[in-house]
Amino acid sequence: MLRYLIMVTESLLTTGILVGLLYAYIPMICEKRGRNILWGGLILGAVAAIVMAIMKNTTSKVVTGLWNLRIFIAFVAALILFLVFSVLRKKLGKAGEIVLSVLGALMSGLLLFYSLPDVYAYPFNFSLNGDTMFSTAFLYRFIGYILGICLIVVLTVAVVKSARRTGSRTLLGLTIGALTINALQQITKIIQILISRRYIKSNHVLFSIVKFSSNHSNLFVFAILIFALVIPVLLWLRSFHVNEPYENPAQHRKIKAKWRGTRRWATCLAVCFLLASLNLTVVSAYANRAVELSPVEASEERDGKVMVPLEQVSDGHLHRFAYTTPDNITVRFIVIKKPNSSAFGVGLDACDICGETGYYERDDQIVCKLCDVVMNINTIGFKGGCNPIVIDYTVADGYIQVPFDTLIEHQNEFK
Repeated sequence: MLRYLIMVTESLLTTGILVGLLYAYIPMICEKRGRNILWGGLILGAVAAIVMAIMKNTTSKVVTGLWNLRIFIAFVAALILFLVFSVLRKKLGKAGEIVLSVLGALMSGLLLFYSLPDVYAYPFNFSLNGDTMFSTAFLYRFIGYILGICLIVVLTVAVVKSARRTGSRTLLGLTIGALTINALQQITKIIQILISRRYIKSNHVLFSIVKFSSNHSNLFVFAILIFALVIPVLLWLRSFHVNEPYENPAQHRKIKAKWRGTRRWATCLAVCFLLASLNLTVVSAYANRAVELSPVEASEERDGKVMVPLEQVSDGHLHRFAYTTPDNITVRFIVIKKPNSSAFGVGLDACDICGETGYYERDDQIVCKLCDVVMNINTIGFKGGCNPIVIDYTVADGYIQVPFDTLIEHQNEFK
């Protein structure tokens, strides 16, 4: 559950803030027409993201790096024009307002086009390990996914409702600042893509820029968060120093009610920022904490085989064993008694997809340490997916017997 909550938050947080700022600012300068133009950009971006998600997951025709390169270049170009026409808006009159609305709609659509395809695809990964739609694991993942989307939706609405009350100049400054920070990150990604595809040659300066951006990607997100955090702080300060004139008690009550509503939206926005920040830091650290594998248990080695007593592994829990090959490589394998059966699941403590990171037991389930996929215990011992690599073994004389030669054959998996 936490994994998908974090993934959705990481994918959509920046988009939610920037789209919220644009949706608050554009209608302030172009009223109804600007709002309609912006909605057109948002709808086109969302639909294009659906098409991209389908193509990514059903064909091999989409080169993600090239598409991202086009999106980033278009966004940076649109932002530069947005800055220019923000200066010229008053001189150009309605034409300038329309151009700004179109550029805002273009940037909003590009933000959705970039961030939504992966989010659309997340639900199709819920049952990769064989879980049905009615399983507890599937339900937990779905809840995390929905909670992440709800958080971003509420945050975006709170940005719009709060930002509209800051004034057009303040809002323009915050919007341009947040968009510029996002564009700087995109410029570093443009450089990274150009270098990786050998369109340009790398050098020390470019490598350092790309390395810093890749290793500190959350810095850009938190910088945008800090910019947006000015909105609730500013509104709270203003709400305690209201000096709007009024002619009668009814108008006074109306002014008080307006500022109460302002404080509520400002508080809602601050709480959303706090929850999003916790998701990216505390919750992410907890969900991605290192899991220690259970220790290797004792076993007998005789007659060219590792001998595991059946009584030692008949409790339905995961048991880990190991054999050190003549090349001094420790090859691990796991054994677990299958539920409601006398059969055992036996396989290497490694898989073809994730390598030798191993498996651990969580809430009576067997989980891959690297990808967090839950194994169907009844399928352990069979090929497929993230299941343990199958090995030869026999059950005889009260022992599970695994030949040394079988383990030596797979020693490269543990180098």
